[in-house]
Amino acid sequence: MSGKTQVVVVGGGYAGVMAANRLTQRDDVSVTLVNPRADFVHRIRLHQLVAGTDDAVVDYGKVLADGVRLTVDSVTRIDAAGRAVALASGDTLRYDYLVYAVGSGSADPSVPGAAEFAYPIGTLEEAGRLGPALEAAPLTAAVTVVGAGPTGIETAAELAEAGRSVTLVCGGLLGPYLHARGRRSVARRLAALGVTVVDGPGTKVTAVTRDAVRLADGRELPSAVTIWTVGFGVPDLAARSGLSTDALGRLLTDETLTSVDDDRIIAAGDSANPSGQPLRMSCQAAMPMGARAADTLLSRLTGEQPDTLRQAFAAQCISLGRQAGIFQFANRSDVAVGVHLGGRTGAKVKELVCQGVIKHLTDEAGKPGSYGLHRMSDRGTRQNRLRATSDVAPSASNDGALAAR
Repeated sequence: MSGKTQVVVVGGGYAGVMAANRLTQRDDVSVTLVNPRADFVHRIRLHQLVAGTDDAVVDYGKVLADGVRLTVDSVTRIDAAGRAVALASGDTLRYDYLVYAVGSGSADPSVPGAAEFAYPIGTLEEAGRLGPALEAAPLTAAVTVVGAGPTGIETAAELAEAGRSVTLVCGGLLGPYLHARGRRSVARRLAALGVTVVDGPGTKVTAVTRDAVRLADGRELPSAVTIWTVGFGVPDLAARSGLSTDALGRLLTDETLTSVDDDRIIAAGDSANPSGQPLRMSCQAAMPMGARAADTLLSRLTGEQPDTLRQAFAAQCISLGRQAGIFQFANRSDVAVGVHLGGRTGAKVKELVCQGVIKHLTDEAGKPGSYGLHRMSDRGTRQNRLRATSDVAPSASNDGALAAR
């Protein structure tokens, strides 16, 4: 091992790439990024991969700094005491610091038949398996999308725009995050595309068969292809390695994103749970967290006190096919407000966001340390929320206050 500080970044998504790039601003730091794929997956375009309008991958040569060594492999275990990671190939990598950024994927469905007959699309491989199933089905065949969050809405719209007969099963409310005005805008666009929206009480899916979806209210919807977009899960690497996690498996950290078990392990992105108050799983949170994780590590190297997490949200954007979209504004606590951009303007803004994400990564690769959105003031919103939570935590009637969402 050289005299440089050895950093291993586990996971090459939005958070991992941002952290790895940022760490190269110091010549005395050697950065190795471990990722199971040879290409960067642009996850917010996976619904386009399903519909054939984008391949949802970017060459790492474009988004990764020259100083980062890419190792295409999977980490099977973290040995925190020995400061080493075991790889699926049988190799071992030793580290001085580790950035844990393994991201998220589809949650394991508990609904009978869903694992066997439905197609999740939370990862590149899952979306790739859905493609042939759609190609094998006639254009008029019934396609059912289960889940009315952003992924479900985007997938339903994209396929309907391509001429598919699509039913979107909400299991409750269409677009729960959206403001009522934004929700009405989305509903109108889906109706114009011919999507049948099944929402309200009794619309939770209770079973999936080879050719149908059953609902809690007793209805059975014909479905030649069922797409499952309900919830996200995280890899169990941290739990398997004996590190403290929440119920979902996210690594528990403090507000500097440092593991509660080991100050040599720093987490970022969907697989991190800072202070029992995890952020919404999104690239909007992942990239600033990746920058914050890198800054925490760099502060440790210089003996400075790391800054704490300051995460401010502004909006959520959802594409509704290639010709429309919605940019739903939110307050700094990530609660939707009654203002949104829709139609073609919404589509243009969403496309600019997708392109902007890659630009942030490439800019950081070319000029490490230039990204600054993680330093934006949230006007104390997060700290106020943490203080409010700690005030009620000791009460027996609030035992679940810090539970993972």
